[in-house]
Amino acid sequence: MKVDVDGVATPGAAGTSCTIDTLGRGRGKPVAERTHRGSIHVEDGVLLEQQEFPGRQYVIRLHAPKCAAAAQPGSFAHLTCDPERPMRRPLSLMRADARAGWIEILYKVVGPGLDALSKQPIGAPISVLGPIGNGFVAHPERPRTLLVGGGVGIPPMVFLAESLRARRAEAEWRPLVLMGSEIEFPFRARPSQILVAGMPPEVIGCMPLLDDWGIASRLASFGGFPGCFPGFVTDLAARWLESLDASALAEVELFACGPTPMLQATAGVARRFGVPCQVSLEEFMACAVGGCAGCAVPVVTPTGLAMKRVCVDGPVFDAHSVFVQRS
Repeated sequence: MKVDVDGVATPGAAGTSCTIDTLGRGRGKPVAERTHRGSIHVEDGVLLEQQEFPGRQYVIRLHAPKCAAAAQPGSFAHLTCDPERPMRRPLSLMRADARAGWIEILYKVVGPGLDALSKQPIGAPISVLGPIGNGFVAHPERPRTLLVGGGVGIPPMVFLAESLRARRAEAEWRPLVLMGSEIEFPFRARPSQILVAGMPPEVIGCMPLLDDWGIASRLASFGGFPGCFPGFVTDLAARWLESLDASALAEVELFACGPTPMLQATAGVARRFGVPCQVSLEEFMACAVGGCAGCAVPVVTPTGLAMKRVCVDGPVFDAHSVFVQRS
């Protein structure tokens, strides 16, 4: 499939076409319909905390009240890493406290930019652009929420779990958070105090923060860590779903964030068990506000295939619109 940047769609190999203009949006779309405009803030944040974990993973807390007030599970922030580096880095939000005015972010050092961020002292100014993107939408008619996070895809699952905890007046939410990692987890895992029917009895490792909130969580890894499921986190999700009868499956909604192969496997699990699934995509970004369209991906829409920007049209999409089943 080829896309003309002037907005002229060229048929792809399968005879489909899509249209995108130089700003990454459908041509002629009214400004009022560009919902990301006016919802993204730029502010001078302040580094409040920075905690290091194995594998050069860090959890930082930033004072960024505008971003904190508008943040939703699945949204992200575009941060400066160092005054000498003008290019920002897009990082998922793990927690946000609107009253206290802070946001928390988990990141793993994978290049010079995030290496520079890891060396910033407490009190350092960090420019925050956010929150950006459309987040997860949990539906009360499906209160058995299955949250699957892999690696640095864990943060949005924590944020969503905390959000559901705050929304207990809407529904009897029963979230289960499954996390996978091939390096040590960015927290000190411990045996869970919460029983989960359908889980292998030896899989008892959990995230303490979630356990303290009364939210069940389990861990998966090939790293041989105690209490972890020895396999892919998506296989653990399938094991749990297999334990449910038809009436319970009708209450399940699946949410995921992580590497693309994991998301594709998650979409396959959702399709196998007939449950709806939302995924948060990971993609390289430049501007992160919809201008450059460098993060555009093909998405199936009611009117056909279209190129959607992961930054502002996503990062959350219906899994089956992104990972299309091949016949």
